Amino acid sequence: MPTATPTAADPVAAQPRDDRYPPQIPFIIGNEACERFSYYGMRSILTVFMIQSLLMATADSKATYHLFVSACYLTPLLGGWISDRFWGKYKTILYLSLGYCIGHGILAVNESKTGLFAGLFFIALGAGGIKPCVSSYVGDQFTSQNKHLVKKVFDLFYWSINFGSFFSTMLIPWVYKHYGSGWAFGIPGILMAIALAIFWAGRKQYHNVPPTRETGSAGFLSVAWSAWRHRANRKAGEGFFRPALAEYKPQDVEGAEAAAAIFRVFATVSVFWALFDQHGSSWVVQAKQMELNVLGWQLEASQLSALNPLMVMGMIPIFTYGIYPAIERMGFPMTPLRRMSAGMAIAASSFVAAALIQIPLDNGNKISAAWQIIPYLLLTGSEIMVSITGLEFAYTQAPRAMKSTIMSFWFLTVFVGNLITAYVSKINVFTGAMEFWFYAGLMAFVSVIFIWEASRYKVREYYEEAPAH
Repeated sequence: MPTATPTAADPVAAQPRDDRYPPQIPFIIGNEACERFSYYGMRSILTVFMIQSLLMATADSKATYHLFVSACYLTPLLGGWISDRFWGKYKTILYLSLGYCIGHGILAVNESKTGLFAGLFFIALGAGGIKPCVSSYVGDQFTSQNKHLVKKVFDLFYWSINFGSFFSTMLIPWVYKHYGSGWAFGIPGILMAIALAIFWAGRKQYHNVPPTRETGSAGFLSVAWSAWRHRANRKAGEGFFRPALAEYKPQDVEGAEAAAAIFRVFATVSVFWALFDQHGSSWVVQAKQMELNVLGWQLEASQLSALNPLMVMGMIPIFTYGIYPAIERMGFPMTPLRRMSAGMAIAASSFVAAALIQIPLDNGNKISAAWQIIPYLLLTGSEIMVSITGLEFAYTQAPRAMKSTIMSFWFLTVFVGNLITAYVSKINVFTGAMEFWFYAGLMAFVSVIFIWEASRYKVREYYEEAPAH
């Protein structure tokens, strides 16, 4: 339920603030680091494996790769629904992680197209299915007493993601080159098994929120359908969900209203992902046109993408312990929506920087790839302010019975953002610097919409209540 203002008559709310992290948090963070190592490790060699080992056409390999990645951002809808409605987060993570391990195992031992598609099916189901559950499960371990630590724990959670992705992206391609696909897919499988073991080891300490099937609470779709069926009974000035009170409890209707408000905020974030994921596509194409010998190091264009996870790991502490506190000391509280608003604007500026770099390249001048450090710094800063904060916002604002589902809609914005980029690339209207200017303008426009929507949003916070002593 939403947290309330402490009163003398409320022994739970009146308890002192707890500045300790729950002891089970390291198990979830450790699980996430190992799982992300396994995911990004196998993904880093997937296209090369299809072309070199399975002798698939380059176009088919790219299509399979993007379909797989897209599936990993669609299956969170299934995982979130199963978790909130039937199994709860712990069982959903545990069971789908077993399938995840099976997928890695198939890829490691079966070097064929059949093995490829079977392995990718289980990995997409596992990787996507557990994604909204793990990120919301870490928040479930906090109560109204230590809720002030949630932002920092999501910073740590996101840091562990980039820690796993950076080292796997550096290691697994080397393993594939020297030891073949068996070990290159096998090592990520071993890391996923370790992730599952770490998660299982903390089983006695987790706080588990029961699924709605056990509590009798209604889900978002049920309330929405009831409101639609009884729409004729809606009075003037009432919201869309009010007629559902004829069938459902007030807290269920309030929860659906809160979820709908979150969806409206999320809608514009898809454009952020349309920009962000281009550091692996259009920014790589730009790097290929640049001088890749930097301070005596001969780089590959794709290696510059490693700047992002490196910068994330370095910049998260700077934002958490330096930038945010400094701004707040100036009397300007950095609420989640303010952080996200600033991050959206900074994302637009990163593409302005990319456009300015592209201008001399379009004119036939070759400049150093070191110039890309500037847009990478801006893009990474925006990622920290939008992506990490989005996880925090999605968790704290989601009703108790819908946290995994709301998290899955957050990840769906990544899927939609990539569709936007794919469509713009396909119609091929913009080339050179104009493409970057287009995205900068689109992001600036959407940032204004986001800020307007954020100013109208009514903040609600849903945490587990601390037990009374």
